[in-house]
Amino acid sequence: MKLWADFHTHTIYSHGTGTIRQNVEIAFKKGLSAIGISEHGPANIGIGTNPDDFERMREEVENVKSNFTEIRILLGCEANVISLDGDLDIPDKILARLDYIMAGLHPMVWTRNLRDGYHLMVENMLQWRIKSFRAKVLDQNTIALTKAVKNHKIAIVTHPGLHLPVDTAALAKTAAECGTALEINAGHGYMTQEFVKIAKKYGVKFAIGSDAHRPSDVGNFRRGLEIAEKAGLNENDIINAVRIPEISRTQGDYSTYVP
Repeated sequence: MKLWADFHTHTIYSHGTGTIRQNVEIAFKKGLSAIGISEHGPANIGIGTNPDDFERMREEVENVKSNFTEIRILLGCEANVISLDGDLDIPDKILARLDYIMAGLHPMVWTRNLRDGYHLMVENMLQWRIKSFRAKVLDQNTIALTKAVKNHKIAIVTHPGLHLPVDTAALAKTAAECGTALEINAGHGYMTQEFVKIAKKYGVKFAIGSDAHRPSDVGNFRRGLEIAEKAGLNENDIINAVRIPEISRTQGDYSTYVP
């Protein structure tokens, strides 16, 4: 199975080590047809992107495009869900300027208010020590994430279930209804075959992302592909997959494939 795009990469604008140009150069060298720059939203404690940087990133992406005409360069994001109501930490006016939106739950974020902070941060930490919290936390996380998917045009939910547990079936059902893919994250490589198999039953699509934090990891899908193949997924299940050689870098318009 060959993947033609990496939608999940980070740069020095958040906590990556490379520039946008360096990520694009590696993607091009590895034969990808598209690459997405997807920085964390501002709510990530210590590593969040300044909202003003998204305009700078847009300008930089447009400049780099002029030197790399054979690869599609997209500006996205990895927004944070910051409330039980599914609010995101990136303003709508910025989201409207992006080529696609990814969003997910992270354990250390500035939430919308103290109440949401208690539920999404404190209780998620407590559930590892206090078993009685686990069912409540799983329900809360699932509600927050499914509301985000319903209320925003999210292309991909990033690393669902990592650190913060979710109800796989409920999330997959909502994602399938809304045309949102679930990520199989090759960087973390934690997702189980069982998670993928359960989610697939609801007709949801998947995206395999590198979650690269350094240029050399762009397009490194190995662990994600292993999980997908062991779970019985094929090219039709994965939005950035294609049978060789159905798509090459120089063939046609990829707009129908890009979220």
